[in-house]
Amino acid sequence: DIISIDTGAAYAGWVGDNAWTFYVGCVPDEVRGLCEVTRDCLRAGIEQAVPGNHLGDIGHAVQELAETNGYGVVREYVGHGVGHVMHEDPNVANYGKRGRGLQAGMVIAIEPMITLGSYENHTLSNGWTVVTDDGLQAAHYENTVAVTKDGPVILTSDDEGPWCPLQGGEK
Repeated sequence: DIISIDTGAAYAGWVGDNAWTFYVGCVPDEVRGLCEVTRDCLRAGIEQAVPGNHLGDIGHAVQELAETNGYGVVREYVGHGVGHVMHEDPNVANYGKRGRGLQAGMVIAIEPMITLGSYENHTLSNGWTVVTDDGLQAAHYENTVAVTKDGPVILTSDDEGPWCPLQGGEK
């Protein structure tokens, strides 16, 4: 199985937001592929976070990569602005057309949520856990990114990624 953990932090009046998906035990190649493409979607979105590009460029890059590889893109949950509070404007969708402008100095959370099947989902009775309607797995990665004149700067990072000792990984 896999589990996604989305965390936030507050420091000196500022917040950061990030998420990782981890393997629980050893997972099938199909699920590993989902996780790898989702991380690649995050990178593709981050590469678009430069002045002169648009929020839609981020979503388009994520959607194109996910769907080209046969995966769904969750639409109910999106990235967002990050600053003094966790969820600020603008929304940063993981799908869509190129469009609204990015400016140096913006800080955004880019967070692709990619599924093995349908992107449709629902929240369980506990009011928190979200699952896909078709019961297939989903992966979620997120980084807080500053848009600078010199390109995107990742403010949160996960250098290790998913890991399973029985699949040749080292910790």
